[in-house]
Amino acid sequence: MDFYGFYTGQVFDACQYLGAHSGSSGEFFFRTFAPNAAHVSLLYHEKELPMAKTADGNFYEIMLTDTIPGTVYEYRIYRADGRWTDHCDPYGFAMELRPAHRSLVSGRNNYTFHDEKWMQTRTICQDRPLNIYEMHLGSWRRKGSGEWYRYSEIAEPLAEYLTESGYNYVEFLPVSEHPCDESWGYQNTGFFAPTARYGTPDELKQLIDKLHQHDIGVILDFVPVHFALDAYALSNYDGTSLYEYPHSAVGISEWGSCNFMHSRGEVRSFLQSSANYWLEEFHFDGLRMDAISNMIYWQGDRKRGVNGNAVDFLKTMNRGLKERHPNCILIAEDSTDFPGVTLSTDQGGLGFDYKWDLGWMHDTLEYFQLPPECRTEQYHKLTFSMMYFGNERYLLPLSHDEVVHGKATIAQKMNGPYAQKFPQARAMYLYMAVHPGKKLNFMGNEIAQLREWDEKREQDWSLRTYPIHDSFYRFMSELNQIYLTHSALYENDYKENGFTWLDCHQEKKQIYALLRTSSKEKLAAIFNFGNRCQNDYVLPVRQVKKVTLLLHTDWEKYSGTVSENQACFQIMKNEIVCNLAPFSGMLLQLSPEALP
Repeated sequence: MDFYGFYTGQVFDACQYLGAHSGSSGEFFFRTFAPNAAHVSLLYHEKELPMAKTADGNFYEIMLTDTIPGTVYEYRIYRADGRWTDHCDPYGFAMELRPAHRSLVSGRNNYTFHDEKWMQTRTICQDRPLNIYEMHLGSWRRKGSGEWYRYSEIAEPLAEYLTESGYNYVEFLPVSEHPCDESWGYQNTGFFAPTARYGTPDELKQLIDKLHQHDIGVILDFVPVHFALDAYALSNYDGTSLYEYPHSAVGISEWGSCNFMHSRGEVRSFLQSSANYWLEEFHFDGLRMDAISNMIYWQGDRKRGVNGNAVDFLKTMNRGLKERHPNCILIAEDSTDFPGVTLSTDQGGLGFDYKWDLGWMHDTLEYFQLPPECRTEQYHKLTFSMMYFGNERYLLPLSHDEVVHGKATIAQKMNGPYAQKFPQARAMYLYMAVHPGKKLNFMGNEIAQLREWDEKREQDWSLRTYPIHDSFYRFMSELNQIYLTHSALYENDYKENGFTWLDCHQEKKQIYALLRTSSKEKLAAIFNFGNRCQNDYVLPVRQVKKVTLLLHTDWEKYSGTVSENQACFQIMKNEIVCNLAPFSGMLLQLSPEALP
């Protein structure tokens, strides 16, 4: 390892040196970084084995010749006053299943991938479709006994479901080891260890490999901001605040966890090596980085100012990851208006490929929670996003955060009684599909789940025995397939010529119309988000010779009121005249020469 690079925060492969590693003759080396410890021992086979200091006095190591993969171990770290704490290995590659917490000796490079074609052809999807299914592995499906499926067991059914449902990427909530199920993986103790809840590291590789063989990309939710308080993990690792800030004013996060001290080179090297490890070792196609707002600003509070060290760290990490994995996707969860989040680091930006558009999410959901008679005054909640859309490369998220903690699920948020929620949700999802930006939808949303997400239970798949829920799933699946196969919906997401408002001044009628274009086609979407029919609505479109109705959100097959054979529009001279059902949207394919 480059020790100078480690101390200055330039290293991306610290896990090649630190942790437990096999040698060329079958021996195993255990190494840990504990500069302020009085001394360190390895606890192995119920024995305490003293470890030796390395040359600079900051690292401790020991070699064993009788090590067996799968054996548990931890470090006993002594302070100057003689007290000690047992810690799992910060660079350990596997851990015991909670509530146990020791590290496991785990051999690397034991799995052979079969995804060469995928790895050679994957891209960041800037001009391609990116439709992400966000999921929590422990509550997507469960066995009849209530047990979790293993990574390897869920691989084939998940690949088949994503393909059937029209998603070409999946994003896993954090799978790095964590002690508390209720944290969903966001308070980590093992930054290099896949959680043992669902199996071994090799089984996780098998899952990703299987998805790649089905042409499905895999994104990992990565947490570079904070870590769990548990005494056996990173907190006060060598008897001092080695990874965290020493002062609680900035050291404790809003979630009660420890904030990483990003000004320390050793912390930067740790996090960069972790990020690189998931991409390199497991073939993840990208990282969605959690709570970036809390790195840009101290404690996520703009009034406290920019955290320059954390911002500099993000630039260094993203630049280094892109140098090593040019086609990996880096996504920021950031609710601020800090400029240049998706600008390249060479141009002074943070170097992310995409940023979650949380403003779009809030405005859209708030609009559909309003009674129809109140939507006139809030009409431009649905147009405002295009006022700032050119500032960044945005991704539109309807994520896990929107279906928990009393917020209600996406379908449940729709205003009105039960039957009225479905047509509104269908129309809203069409609006999402035609809005510029890549897409993310949390599991359960595709079946119009009405119960908030609970990590202890699988999704309510029995809902599909009810026709209105099953037809909603059919709608979502067919909408997703249209998104994946029509270039107008993704090719020019971030170009001015990819989107045009055809009509965004129908406040009283709550009608919207827009145009999406690509090098191959033109698609128009028309919406009536009010609760009244709007007949004979005129949309001026010059030189239109042919119009094909690709999708109507209120078709009978989706439990709507409109027959697929029913004429919903007619082409007149330089205009399309439409009859718009309440809470509905239509997607029309126009002849290539048509002009707004």
